[in-house]
Amino acid sequence: MVRQLSARRLTVAVALALVAGYLDGCGFILLGGYFVSFMTGNTTRLAVDLSHLDAAAAGLAAALIVSFVLGVMAGSALTSPKTDRTVHILGAMTVAVALAAVLAPTAAPPIAGSLLAFGMGAANTVLAQRQDVSFGVTYMTGALVKVGQGIVRALRGGDRWSWSRHLLMWSAVAVGAVCGGAASAGLAAGALWVGASAVGALTITAAVFRMRRRSRAQAGS
Repeated sequence: MVRQLSARRLTVAVALALVAGYLDGCGFILLGGYFVSFMTGNTTRLAVDLSHLDAAAAGLAAALIVSFVLGVMAGSALTSPKTDRTVHILGAMTVAVALAAVLAPTAAPPIAGSLLAFGMGAANTVLAQRQDVSFGVTYMTGALVKVGQGIVRALRGGDRWSWSRHLLMWSAVAVGAVCGGAASAGLAAGALWVGASAVGALTITAAVFRMRRRSRAQAGS
């Protein structure tokens, strides 16, 4: 059974969703209507592009999907059932987004987009390390389904607010995408550096928390 997220883990999830929304907004503009975290949308784009015999566009959609899956694989490979590897996964994300920021202005948007998709795939493995995530952090269709289901359960006398965390996640992605779109309008491809800095800040924060946990554990032993 999926465990309820603790307040700390929910905070991590919301922070990741904000960053994911931001980068998806940036990526959507950079790639002219393709996504770096929403693979359902890219699957539809792939199918439509194939139906129009547009090999270049279909190739971009396929590259983004494959990159996302590779990111999930990389994040999963970094996880450990006994050790929290959040720092390692966030570090890999930071490198991927920073490389995307370097390549985006140099006439290589597809490569930059694929790197962003890789990072977003890895993001979805951060909470899954402990098998306690009941929603993805980069795609919100499932979250909105759970909002609807949770509201109905609440009206029937069940948990009154279980749906609220899913609404919070959706809101985080939406707010992040607004910020990403606004930043891209003002900074163009340079907006990706803001995203890279945000992921880097999350990495540093996770590292600090890990060191504190280790210090407390050593003090208590």
